[in-house]
Formats: sequence, structure tokens, C-alpha cells
Amino acid sequence: MPLEALIFDVDGTLAETEEAHRQSFNEAFAAFGLDWSWGKELYRELLQVTGGKERLQHYVDAWKPRGSEMVLARFAEIYEETSARYAALVKSGAVPARPGVRRLITEAHARGVRLAIATTSLRESVNVELRAMFGEEGLSWFAVIAAGDVVAHKKPAPDIYRFALDTLGCGPGSCVAIEDSENGVKAARAAGLPVLAAPSYYLKGDDFTLATSVLSDLGEPDRPCRQISGLRFDRDYVDIDGLEAWLSKQQQFCAEAPTDPAQVINRSVEMG
Repeated sequence: MPLEALIFDVDGTLAETEEAHRQSFNEAFAAFGLDWSWGKELYRELLQVTGGKERLQHYVDAWKPRGSEMVLARFAEIYEETSARYAALVKSGAVPARPGVRRLITEAHARGVRLAIATTSLRESVNVELRAMFGEEGLSWFAVIAAGDVVAHKKPAPDIYRFALDTLGCGPGSCVAIEDSENGVKAARAAGLPVLAAPSYYLKGDDFTLATSVLSDLGEPDRPCRQISGLRFDRDYVDIDGLEAWLSKQQQFCAEAPTDPAQVINRSVEMG
């Protein structure tokens, strides 16, 4: 079954966005007179909640910091301010693409491999990121941009990936999800997709056991990626030819997968 589409997560996958999000939240808090400050370790914990609005709501509910009543009363305003500050950071060039991302997306578009987005981020945040990477034309490269509240349940629920697949009109076996988080991997795998995981800075401690392959990043011809675990690539950066070979190997592995645990281990070694 040939490769039909690549489905990308956004935050942490296309770029290391989370530090910019953390900064934007803190700046918005200060603008509204709050003494809240999300440090890196706290934010790492908060990232286990998917979706920026959900993350802020969780913080208010779980920590109940001083000023919570005002935040709940002006929640939409504060989140809008956060989003505006994040957009300004992206437009300024402060959120560069991760290694290999621009190259892979450009190659996929040129070779007719369809592109899609499956993210909990708001649509406008996705648009800002794609425009910064590829210009206005880049938005048209993506056949599907499944973002924000387009589905009721966010990752790790598989809804966003199922929505993307249904809209693409593709089966999961002919597509590849590219993710950076445990919740994202769980969502994609539950939708039946093979998953290439490249952990982002804040989520390196996540459990990526369910990912088909785990790499340090997508790599470049002159800057090899590091293969961490799972089904191995035949080269040290991710391109369309490599993905097609990898997908074929994955399909073969699934078709021939034994049920005996010892055979599973032996077969994994053979395919790796």
C-alpha cells in the first residue's frame, strides 16, 4: 500500500513552540495584573493536558491560585491576549521549524503526497505557524487542517485523527502521523495510524512505547537524526523515499506479526 498522506501535529512537532506558548501565557497574566508565573517544570506538567484553553482551566481548577475568580470571569479575554502574544512571537521569527520539517513538507507537496494537520491548537495559531514557515501559499498545501474544537474530545482520544482521515478519504494504513508527545502518539495509534515520534524539548520524558519509531528529529542530509527506538529507518534523515520504505516495512511487519511473545521479540529484531 503506497504512502498517500502525512498527518502532522503542530505544537512541538513542526516547531519547538511550547516555550513561546509559556512566555505568552506569562505575559498575558502580567497584562491582566496577575502575579502568576508558569516556570518550566510546572509547564512541563501542565502540558499533559492537551489544548491551551484546557490547560489554563486545569491550572485554575487544580491549583486555585489567587486571582482565579477574575480569570474565570475574563477567561476569553485572557486567552485571546495569550494567542495574540504567541502570534507576534511566531511572526517575529522566534519559533523556528524543527530540523527536517520544511524540507519534508516541501518534498511531500512536490511529489503529490497529501498533507494534513491534526492538532488541539486553535486554527488561527496553526495558520500563523504555517504562514511563517511557507508563506501564504503554504496553507493551500494542506488538504485538511483539523484544529481546535473541530471534535469534541481532544488527544489522547483518537477523534482528531479520525476526522482528518475521514476528510482525506484515506485509510490509516496508507498514512503516517508525525507527533512529539505521548498523548499525540496514543491518539494516532488509536486511530490505526503508524506513528513517527520526534519528542519535543518539554516532552522528552513522555512514554513513546506505542510509537512505531522514535527519532530525535526528522534530520537533514548534513545533520543526521538519531534513531532512538522502534522500527528503524534505512537512512539517517526522513524523506519521502525513506518513509515509503519504512511504511512498507511496517505493513509487512503487521501482516506477518506472530502472536507468541518470544516470536514477537525475534521478529522485531529481524525487521529492525
